[in-house]
Amino acid sequence: MKMKIAIFHDFFDSIGGGEKVAVTLARGLKADLITCNLNEDSIKKMDCEDINFINLGNTIKIPPLKQLQASWFFSRCDFSKKYNLFIFSGNWAPFAAKKHKPNIYYCHTPTRVFYDLYKSQRDHLRFYEKPIFLLYVFIHEKWAKNYVNHTDKVIANSLNVERRIKKYFEKDSTIINPPIECKNFKYKKSKDYWLSVNRIYPHKRVEIQTEAFRKISDEKLKIIGWIAAGDRGEVYLDKILNNLPKNVEILGKLTEKELIDAYSYCKGFITTAQDEDFGMTPVEAMASGKPVIAANEGGYKETVINGKTGILIDDINPDTLSEAIIKLSNELKKNPNKYKKAGIKRAKEFDTKIFIKKIKEQIK
Repeated sequence: MKMKIAIFHDFFDSIGGGEKVAVTLARGLKADLITCNLNEDSIKKMDCEDINFINLGNTIKIPPLKQLQASWFFSRCDFSKKYNLFIFSGNWAPFAAKKHKPNIYYCHTPTRVFYDLYKSQRDHLRFYEKPIFLLYVFIHEKWAKNYVNHTDKVIANSLNVERRIKKYFEKDSTIINPPIECKNFKYKKSKDYWLSVNRIYPHKRVEIQTEAFRKISDEKLKIIGWIAAGDRGEVYLDKILNNLPKNVEILGKLTEKELIDAYSYCKGFITTAQDEDFGMTPVEAMASGKPVIAANEGGYKETVINGKTGILIDDINPDTLSEAIIKLSNELKKNPNKYKKAGIKRAKEFDTKIFIKKIKEQIK
């Protein structure tokens, strides 16, 4: 009898690494994808209209009601008689774990605003939002941890996340890195811009990028990404938009084809997230044969090879980042293909075929 599998993923109202992983799982395992806030525009941009989506409902787009309502949707739904195996992806999808067994939790990270980013998130809130945030974390963290305890097997997306799972959930996990569809990415002759791809949230530290390019006005930066409604990102986004140098452009959300083209033509890729879980975007850049400049922390240390596929910066700030950009730019003037071969080779170690094979081994 053919195994019927369902993938639960938090939201599909914006596009990020988690959504790409969920789609790859659904496609590779021929599974249905159960989610909240299903946005047709996001589905088209991700080119995943072949996936059978099931929308549990649309949440209120106000934090923390959005997160609480999604948790409620997942905890109340029941597909236990329709499928033989359930895989959870995200922070709120595991609320379905109690009713849906056997199951696997593919953990991108324990909810960071509950743990290592708690103080950072609190400090970026307006004064009247802070009491609500404190109460929310107190209630939701305990509720979430209870449901995670109902997961049968936990898979971490990186060594970095494996450590967090052990620390915060007190659970062991198996590491399977996220998938990169390497065959989709192409190297093309570089144009005159650097590229950054990230949701514009405080822990992505986009201000380091914008301030670095303010210092080097003869270089250009294009930023792809935005925020999702109801995710507490508005204050930070406004701060970035209202203080943007003339040589930095924010493109917002693009289609997958437009994203791949942007990688293909960029001079190099820049990423500055704080202790990134894994970081699929630098691997996508390497798959395009482009060098990466990243913070020497978190998941970046597991993917970028310093000096071979790019530069890892120990103490990343506008000064050290601008210095790395100038250094790399001078190297590329002498040899535009310096990082191409090593980057493409490295990216293939994270190819989708490897990911699906390892996931199927865990299912067996």
